[in-house]
Amino acid sequence: MSHHRLRKFNTKKTYPEQRLDNDLSMSVAARGTQIFLRGQVGQDLRGNMVGIGDPRKQAEQAMRNVKQLLEEAGSKLAHVCKITVYITDRAYREPVYQEIGKWLKGVYPCSTGLIVQGLARPEWVMEIDVEAVIPDKEARRPATGPEWADIRLGKAGARRRGRG
Repeated sequence: MSHHRLRKFNTKKTYPEQRLDNDLSMSVAARGTQIFLRGQVGQDLRGNMVGIGDPRKQAEQAMRNVKQLLEEAGSKLAHVCKITVYITDRAYREPVYQEIGKWLKGVYPCSTGLIVQGLARPEWVMEIDVEAVIPDKEARRPATGPEWADIRLGKAGARRRGRG
């Protein structure tokens, strides 16, 4: 095994008062090519907002982005070693973590969660940072993603940006 995930646990036991089912570890040792993702939010990779006012839908879109970005870098969700989740309200913890847990079931990354006053845009209610490691033993695929982001803001985004 390339990733050594130590002291695995499930949040059902550590947070019995919450409806969570996330597989996590206290530590992960990994050797290989590191992949660092920009924090992902409820916005698709073209800049379109998804799930305004819905933390679960924003988490789903963020995880969809994570999966795609990892694959473009020659990695996969199973390589995730560390996540940091930011939410803007404690009430969003369950829906956000439930969604993330679906995508990372059986992976056992280390996880840190923070409640913050706000994120870069007022409509964003969650953000996830992801660090992954492609094991040395696995065949490497060249990165296949576009070199530049194709972000196309709608009129609302252009107006906001103009107010600066």
